[in-house]
Amino acid sequence: MTKQLPAKKTKSLKLARQARGTLETIIAMIERDAYCPEIIQQADSVSGLLRSIKKELLAGHLDTCALERLKKNKESAIKELLKIYHLSN
Repeated sequence: MTKQLPAKKTKSLKLARQARGTLETIIAMIERDAYCPEIIQQADSVSGLLRSIKKELLAGHLDTCALERLKKNKESAIKELLKIYHLSN
């Protein structure tokens, strides 16, 4: 029996698979010496997909896990959020 993923993770998984496919396309394009602007356009597509994945995962985390973590260990939860937002090491 497989575990049912939360909706945000399911959407993130779909986006990650799409990004993987696009990245494989980029590799093939580089290997066949495709026109650089076309490769760059695909790279921009992967970047956008990765941003979407991050947004979905963060929204899901804030909606579910973050509140519980704040209740259990506020200091640790704050450090985690600062790290996610690249505001600390």
